[in-house]
Amino acid sequence: MSSIFTHIPHPHIHRRQQQAPTSANELHRGDSAMNKFNSLLAIKITGAVGTMWCAYAFALLAFVSLPDAIHAGTPALISWIAQTFLQLVLLSIIIVGQKVSGDAADKRAVDTYNDAEAILHEAVQLQAHLAAQDALMEKLVEEMIQLRAAAGGSSAPDR
Repeated sequence: MSSIFTHIPHPHIHRRQQQAPTSANELHRGDSAMNKFNSLLAIKITGAVGTMWCAYAFALLAFVSLPDAIHAGTPALISWIAQTFLQLVLLSIIIVGQKVSGDAADKRAVDTYNDAEAILHEAVQLQAHLAAQDALMEKLVEEMIQLRAAAGGSSAPDR
């Protein structure tokens, strides 16, 4: 290594080379069997309810009770809109929107990880290039010292 600089790598670099980013499936790895079951069930139900097909089914279900709400008067109609239609249908649509946003965030996170990994690779390449240059310069300095000594000059280089 060069006498003018000693590279000390960040500890995270070695850790990152040994371990890939944590996936969603690994988040509950240390949990109890009941927690794993509850998480799996919640993911399955959220996945089923969070589809546009489920929103369509909920809308059809809500519209079945619409005629009764209309005949019951304004308060019942407002109650139907607020409690049946909005809660039932918009729930699924909101979950779909969150899934779309989450997928986009996951893609950005993977892209960011890949960008950081590429930048790290380039930095390591630059470090190796600089180390090779340092070695060559040290070799040239040694040769200059030897040439000066052979010519009868000073053994220390001018700085």
